[in-house]
Amino acid sequence: VQLQASGGGLVQAGDSLRLSCAASEQTFGSYSVGWFRQAPEREREFVAGVTRDDDRTFYGDSVQGRFTISRDNAQNMVYLQMNSLKPEETAVYYCAASNWRSTRRETDYSSWGQGTQVTVSS
Repeated sequence: VQLQASGGGLVQAGDSLRLSCAASEQTFGSYSVGWFRQAPEREREFVAGVTRDDDRTFYGDSVQGRFTISRDNAQNMVYLQMNSLKPEETAVYYCAASNWRSTRRETDYSSWGQGTQVTVSS
């Protein structure tokens, strides 16, 4: 499956932003989808995921309560609503698809989008 992330931009601390991930296949609903982010000189970090069967959501500890992941299988889309953004969350955000039902491991995701830059100014 091919993925394309979009929606990044420059925002101020405390602002909100919604990222979108578009998939190329009608079978998108059979994949679990995750959002990851990578800041300069840092390892890629799991942000949020949504499972393939029951749309259960799960989050990284640092974004719990502020970010919301959702999916629209009819439109082959996954979204990441990000609220109360912080400057340290400046990063390239990636969406990825996995055949695993529920995983935070980067290596379990086999298809990756190209990433979208999110910059949060203080």
